[in-house]
Amino acid sequence: MKLTVNLKENSYPIYIENGILTKSGEYISQIFKGQKIMIISDDNVFPLYGQQVTDSLKDYECHTLVLPHGEPTKSFQSLPKIYTAMLDAKLTRSDLVIALGGGVIGDLAGFAAASYLRGVKLVQIPTSLLAQVDSSVGGKVAVDLPQGKNLVGAFYQPKIVLIDPDVLNTLPEHFIKDGMGEVIKYGCIKDAGLFDRLCAHSSFEDLKPELSEIIARCVDIKRIVVEADQFDTGERMLLNFGHTLAHTIEQYYNYERESHGEAVGIGMYQITRMSEEKALTISGCSDQIKKALDIYGLPSSCGLPVADLTKAITLDKKNLNGNLNVILLKAIGDSYVYPTDISFFNKDGAI
Repeated sequence: MKLTVNLKENSYPIYIENGILTKSGEYISQIFKGQKIMIISDDNVFPLYGQQVTDSLKDYECHTLVLPHGEPTKSFQSLPKIYTAMLDAKLTRSDLVIALGGGVIGDLAGFAAASYLRGVKLVQIPTSLLAQVDSSVGGKVAVDLPQGKNLVGAFYQPKIVLIDPDVLNTLPEHFIKDGMGEVIKYGCIKDAGLFDRLCAHSSFEDLKPELSEIIARCVDIKRIVVEADQFDTGERMLLNFGHTLAHTIEQYYNYERESHGEAVGIGMYQITRMSEEKALTISGCSDQIKKALDIYGLPSSCGLPVADLTKAITLDKKNLNGNLNVILLKAIGDSYVYPTDISFFNKDGAI
């Protein structure tokens, strides 16, 4: 299946196909006429899929950099190591970087590609469910700072995205849940039919036969939103449903407890509970979200004290001049941007 993100001169195709990894070279040759390729991956993914990708790129001079897996790698400290590897390989502006991995590698390698020599071509080959349905599409690349996630970044569109659902067979359950948090999000913000389809299953295993279609639908929603708002000033904010709380939860526990998708699940449920209490969302939506989270083994609470939550939200990059745009649901499948401030979250207890 092929989808195209139409952004004028920054347009690019997304291919979703079982087994596409072994044909990476064919697809890349359509958009790249240079000589050198730098594959950036991690020590979980590269041993599994690095050989398949490099074998398919035999017509090119390939270099590889394998980094430690996990969120701590997505930091400023990793960048000198990447730039050094690029310089050692004598990568020029006519060469190419492949991000082979989950969201951390996609964001980090993407930011390195965007900033090295003021930009070298980038290909995203996402290997986690979360990266396939969300972070590999749309051109957001970034690194984390100690004060928060994605605080230094850029908008840098890839030249092509290659999605192989087969790689999910080796994904640990923890990362399946991680991705399902974002899949449920797409149903919540834009597609009640997708949400109902997810709730009609009993588990991820039960959903698996339909996974390619589910991934394609999520990517298509993201494509539509990104085309309408490439630089995240309006419509694209809807993709942040649950994220204001999620980033805070992740940071509070030093990225060591809830994964991103788990934190998004908690964020979606808790913010919908709050908006229902304020009559900003029709009653019963939070219960529907909790049902979906339960089916896919995602948490709906984490015990974070609300007082600590509000402290962290003041540093969030979505908090501008004391104004905070939070994403709420009118109903499942119908989301909107609600301008407010930190007082929205003022309540006792924990989430």
